[in-house]
Amino acid sequence: MLILTRKVGEGVVLNENVTVRIVEISKGVVKLGFEAPKDMLILREELQRAVKEANIEASKSVSEGLLSDLSRKLK
Repeated sequence: MLILTRKVGEGVVLNENVTVRIVEISKGVVKLGFEAPKDMLILREELQRAVKEANIEASKSVSEGLLSDLSRKLK
């Protein structure tokens, strides 16, 4: 993990096309701003985790037979 110190208004560039900027620091809360291409998905970590868990649960409810049938139909 890379740990950086930044002040309000300063930022960090990721992959040459995403900038994460410190917008505000107040009462132990840091507000971040993201400058990124509009087609780039940006999710809060807890939301990404919830989506991943929901996908895992949904995949458990599908039988292997159903997946085999679908696979044959797609070929």
